[in-house]
Amino acid sequence: MIVFGWLNDQLLKMEWLYNAVLWLVESVFGLSMDGRVGGSLHFFIYDVIKIFILLSVLIFVISYIQSFFPPERTRRILGRYNGVSANILGALLGTITPFCSCSSIPLFIGFTSAGLPIGVTFSFLISSPLVDLASIILLASIFNWKIAIAYVVVGLVLAVLGGTVISKANMEKYVEPFVYGNVLTEAEQDELTVKDRIVIARGQVGEIIHRVWLYILIGVGIGAAIHNWIPEEFISAILGQDNWYSVLVATIIGVPMYADIFGTLPIAEALVLKGVGLGTALSFMMGVTALSLPSMIMLKKVVKTKLLALFFSVVTIGIIIIGYTFNAIGYLFV
Repeated sequence: MIVFGWLNDQLLKMEWLYNAVLWLVESVFGLSMDGRVGGSLHFFIYDVIKIFILLSVLIFVISYIQSFFPPERTRRILGRYNGVSANILGALLGTITPFCSCSSIPLFIGFTSAGLPIGVTFSFLISSPLVDLASIILLASIFNWKIAIAYVVVGLVLAVLGGTVISKANMEKYVEPFVYGNVLTEAEQDELTVKDRIVIARGQVGEIIHRVWLYILIGVGIGAAIHNWIPEEFISAILGQDNWYSVLVATIIGVPMYADIFGTLPIAEALVLKGVGLGTALSFMMGVTALSLPSMIMLKKVVKTKLLALFFSVVTIGIIIIGYTFNAIGYLFV
């Protein structure tokens, strides 16, 4: 346990980086950590460097593993299962795809056109942006392992239940006809060498970092502002755990935004440090990643209004229930 604790502190929480940035802020810039400017600068530099380091390493590893599971192979695996077991597998496979909600939609189209049940594709669509292997490690680095594991569990449950509800509702007729005419094609993956997979993984790192770097900077900047500039009393008045409406507000605020989970984590961290309930912070994260307005607009291009409304309603209700549940039992994860 001592070794695990040391590895957790140094590799995930990067205490060495925390101390290095502390020295930089206080000794080089001459600012106090107790001041707003010094505290904000430390929060920003430390979180940005830590997130980019972890993200680069994790995306490389995940992308290397993912090179063994291209879309057609994934479709064949999913096609062997039926019912809830297929939804569970769809949700689990979504965890190894480090994509935002908009990036997941082309795969959703491919899976649907390939004949997979609509409930399975929606389980994948919910899980992919909400829960991935990188987010587990980042959550553990910012909060702790109990919170990270609990978040993954409830995210997968939401994906499975959401896909199951949509499957039971027989909504296939509300998918736009052109979707079924798209053919999912891919290059042969079995012949890839180790070098090929490394090249693919490096390319994925570059592509994803290029796509999310601005959202990370914005998210960390907002987190630094919340942590050091916005009074705790103001945040508590809006999102305080004692307010029955805090989870609803956090979920609604998250919907118009668009960011990967990597950009929302620093905001959630700052909110929790300001006394906001864990469930409220997680509801905000889930609202941004699973229900962002841009992804809803893209999804509207491939499904009809009734199916989109059911998807939005199921996921929203699930997020709200998760938020209130975590607020009620959050003390178990501290």
